[in-house]
Amino acid sequence: MIQLAYSDEVAKARANGTPVVALESTIITHGMPFPQNVETAQLVEAEVRAAGAIPATIAVLNGQLCIGLNEAQLHALARASDVSKLSRADLAACIATGRTGATTVAATMIAAHLAGIHVFATGGIGGVHRGAETTFDISADLHEFALTPVTVVAAGPKAILDIPKTLEVLETLGVPVIAFGQSEMPAFWSQSSGLPAPLAMNTTAEIALAQITRTAMGLPGGQLIANPIPVEDEIDREELAPVISQALQEANEQSIAAKSVTPFLLQRIYELTDGRSLRANIALVLNNARLAAEIAGEICEIQAKS
Repeated sequence: MIQLAYSDEVAKARANGTPVVALESTIITHGMPFPQNVETAQLVEAEVRAAGAIPATIAVLNGQLCIGLNEAQLHALARASDVSKLSRADLAACIATGRTGATTVAATMIAAHLAGIHVFATGGIGGVHRGAETTFDISADLHEFALTPVTVVAAGPKAILDIPKTLEVLETLGVPVIAFGQSEMPAFWSQSSGLPAPLAMNTTAEIALAQITRTAMGLPGGQLIANPIPVEDEIDREELAPVISQALQEANEQSIAAKSVTPFLLQRIYELTDGRSLRANIALVLNNARLAAEIAGEICEIQAKS
């Protein structure tokens, strides 16, 4: 079994039965510039703590899979260069070669499960890219949901994706997609995608019990909780549509492909919205962190009673 490096805070939480929420690290290394990246990471961790759980930001540092980062590690990662962006395909290779890497949704789910963490908060998940019928560009995140029993709280698929096709793939893979508190699927920066949610739940207790029941039935995989961005922080989808179209057209004209597509699109949308997209992104991540902490607490309570 691979040796995991737990932060002191996470190790104490594990010993005391305190709920823990996993957090990804690509938002630090590939999502924002320094120092905004580390400031945002600290805000997200603080939200988890305020909601009664312990944050475990996950990353590979010099070949060591870290479950929770201390302040020095967080700052070092935020300033680091040549950091790999890790998914299922390259997580083990990064560890084996002693490199440093930041975890995507898929890699964070794998690490969380290894560490016995049941809930993970992120911004938005990867999915089926527009034009995937010719490029075959589909995120490994979707298959991870079918394999790894972790509840992931996100603000829906990123709005730059083909959301209907993303939902179709998740359905084919047998992944529960549960909208929290509404019947429509959220679309990352926007409260609504205009699409009905496959499932809807209104309480964290229901969500927690759904994952526990799934595991008890021997069903593999986790569940996606689609948590809408707060209304005061959203950018309406009708306002965003032409912005996304322009960014996609520019990416096509510049032959941006594969792993470079998402960072390019997010940067262009940031520029085209005068920074509003980033402010919305931070707000939705904080919102997801709060909900994830509440779900983690519910899971701990149910497990303690049983």
